[in-house]
Amino acid sequence: MNMKKILVIGGSKGIGKAVMAKMKNTNEMINISRTNPENYTDHYSCDVLNDELPEFDRLDGLIYCPGSIKLKPFNRLSTTDFEDDFNINVLGAVKVIKHYLKALKSGNNPSVVLFSTVAVKMGMPFHASISVSKAGVEALTRSLGAEFAAQIRFNAIAPTITETNLAEHLLRSELMKEKMKERHPMKQYLQPQDVADMAEFLLSDKSSTISGQIYEMDCGIVSFKL
Repeated sequence: MNMKKILVIGGSKGIGKAVMAKMKNTNEMINISRTNPENYTDHYSCDVLNDELPEFDRLDGLIYCPGSIKLKPFNRLSTTDFEDDFNINVLGAVKVIKHYLKALKSGNNPSVVLFSTVAVKMGMPFHASISVSKAGVEALTRSLGAEFAAQIRFNAIAPTITETNLAEHLLRSELMKEKMKERHPMKQYLQPQDVADMAEFLLSDKSSTISGQIYEMDCGIVSFKL
């Protein structure tokens, strides 16, 4: 079986780094990020919002990992906050997908994975800006899934809080970690490796009949009422 050629946007930290580590031995992994991840040679230093993207003739998979957690009361959120979140979560993904559309069409059962959040469906205080932008990601996933149904698969993962650098201010003490676990019916929250497992599945041929779906990895916080 030929190795898949997978492009990770934002593979130097958090979930992207976990995806790179999990898939590097069985796939050809390429990373684009502002910082160079450890132990990977196929890396391009690039700010996807502002810089010109490198060219590839073929891609079998694309995962867009950049995101933001900007939690503020609505009256303290500026229009710039909304614009910044929308730029990194939606327009960054749009730019990358448009740029690599031809390469993806040349790939073998190509798959694109994007990221949303449980806050889109759940409705959580102080999440107005990030929820609006991630709702855009979900709409983009379904729309492009339909438009390219016979050519490219599009799916999104909507995780609950995951222990990454983006969430460190929410998990900065053992007490906060325990309280966060208690909020979830399954008494746990996510690790980057948990999300990487789902991303690997959606990028693989095992999910070849799946497109346009939003996968909630919520540890029960959305799905269950106990």
